[in-house]
Amino acid sequence: MSTIDTGSTYRLAVSAEMVFVDLPFLDRVRRISELGYEVEIWDWTRKDVAALSAAGATYSSMTGYVSGTLADPDGAEELLRTAEESLEIAEQLDCPRLNLHGTGLDGRGLPVAPSQFVTPTMWLTAAKTLTRLAELGERAGRVFTLENLNTAVDHPGTPFATAADTIALVDAVDNPHMRLNLDLYHAQIGEGNLVQLVERALPLIGEIQVADVPGRCEPGTGEIHYPAVAAALDRLGYDGVVGLEGWASAEPGQALDRFRSAFTIDR
Repeated sequence: MSTIDTGSTYRLAVSAEMVFVDLPFLDRVRRISELGYEVEIWDWTRKDVAALSAAGATYSSMTGYVSGTLADPDGAEELLRTAEESLEIAEQLDCPRLNLHGTGLDGRGLPVAPSQFVTPTMWLTAAKTLTRLAELGERAGRVFTLENLNTAVDHPGTPFATAADTIALVDAVDNPHMRLNLDLYHAQIGEGNLVQLVERALPLIGEIQVADVPGRCEPGTGEIHYPAVAAALDRLGYDGVVGLEGWASAEPGQALDRFRSAFTIDR
């Protein structure tokens, strides 16, 4: 697989869950990889892991649990159990990052344990659970990432949803095997001020995900001026992954071209 030259130190990835959706999943992975992008996947339990492993793709991230929650003891034990299973799959795929949410999400993206209010006990339980997950990641040589979500449009009732929440939790864990998956689509809906957010969060970021607002399609289809974000990442020396987790507004190849263009730095 050739790697796309962005003119900067960061790399580009694409979620195979949201583009080339008319193709079988394995063909999506191969197509994204052939175009020079790293590949992101969600629920591994619904996929042919052996075939994915043999596809020749570079996997950037995958969902790091099957079920469970952060903030109650029984849910935490289930989350840790399925995180260990996910680490075994990450080893097979050589996938460095495993993604987490404030609670498990169902097939519609809704929280399995919705909460309109987060109590101090929930905060403490979540921090302890994330600490244990970081220790699992450290032993396995992998990194868990905690993703911020928006509650206004896509994930109502999700606890620990904002970027401010995920930053506070990851900072409290203080372990390089627990980082942020800073999703700028969700942050724009929930908080805005994306460049300052990136500057603030940079020491804790494991990965950045993007899509435009509204519509959750590729950069250039909405209100976010992603070239300004790209310039900030370049100025800050970010050397991780920027992943497109968005739908293609039209032809998928054109959508990926627009994504690449938005994050290419002209010298």
